[in-house]
Order: sequence, then C-alpha cells, then structure tokens
Amino acid sequence: MWLSSGTLEGKLVVLEPLSVTHCDLLKEAVSDGQSWQLWYATVPTPEGMQAYVQKALEAMESGEMAYVVKTKHDGRVVGTTRFYDVKEKHRRASIGYTWYSDSVKRTGVNTESKYLLMSHLFDTKGALSLEFKTHFFNQTSRVAIEKLGAKLDGVLRSHQVMPDGSIRDTAIYSILSHEWPAVKNNLKARLRSN
Repeated sequence: MWLSSGTLEGKLVVLEPLSVTHCDLLKEAVSDGQSWQLWYATVPTPEGMQAYVQKALEAMESGEMAYVVKTKHDGRVVGTTRFYDVKEKHRRASIGYTWYSDSVKRTGVNTESKYLLMSHLFDTKGALSLEFKTHFFNQTSRVAIEKLGAKLDGVLRSHQVMPDGSIRDTAIYSILSHEWPAVKNNLKARLRSN
C-alpha cells in the first residue's frame, strides 16, 4: 500500500499505526473533553470508540493509514489522525479524522502531527498534492488548516448528510508539491518556538 508506514516520530509526538489494542487508550483520550458534542464534527463518543476503531482498521485494508497520536514525553495517547481518500495513481491523499484530548489543544501537538504526515506524503512518497476537508462551520479546524499553510480551493455545498441529519457544506483546502518547501519551512519555524 502506497502510504503504509511504521511509526512517525518527532520531538513532541509519535504517530503509531492504529490497532485494536489502542481502543481503551482512545476512549480515555476522547474522555478528556467533550469534543463529540460538537454538532459540526464527527468525533466518536467513548461508547462508540470500538466501532470507530473497527471502521478505521477496515479502511486501512483499502489503502488508508490511521494513526494514534502519542505525546513523546510520557507516551500518552491523546488523539488520532489519518490519511484517507488515498489516490496512489494521482499521488494525492487527504489528511483528516483528526481529534485530540482537550489537554493538548493549542499546543504543538497538531502542528507536529501534521508536519510528520505531510513530510511522509511529500518527501517520502512524492505526492503531488494533499487535501484537507472540514465542515464549513468548523471555524477552529479551518483556522488550524490555514495556519498549516493550506489554501482554500472552495466549498462543496450540500456535500454530506451529517449523523444528526443536517447537511454539511465542506470547505476543501490543499497544499501542492511545489508549495511544500515554503510550508515546510514555516512549520519548522513554528515548531522551534514550542
């Protein structure tokens, strides 16, 4: 599989390939906060974690790559992220399904996690582009994506039906391979300040 990898390691975080053994640790991580109550996000509840992990593992069999995010200083699982909508032929993938424990939000955890994923995608796998997709109303996610250096490509209106039945407009962002060197330098500078 094109994006398969082992562990991705930085100074702040370790991204470890998801396995069924992570389920209880992810339940604990999602219980640090109540992100699953955000109507515009699809964060699993503690009770729904087993099904969430199982679905991610099934998706990994068809080319996706899911990771648990661990803080390096204590090895604690604090969230998850993944490559999805992987198109090897076109050398592109999306990064998403990202959520974190409240205790690590507004730290360098997300920045370094995304840096590790993007570096793997562009530097190791030679990707041409990557995408980020989020709910139009998820302003926290949109700001974070823009801080990473992604550019807004547009909004797909009435793109998805949410679990509660509401209709999601999806904001699509991308980073292209020729933009990666500047994005990489910016992320390195941000990480040096953490």
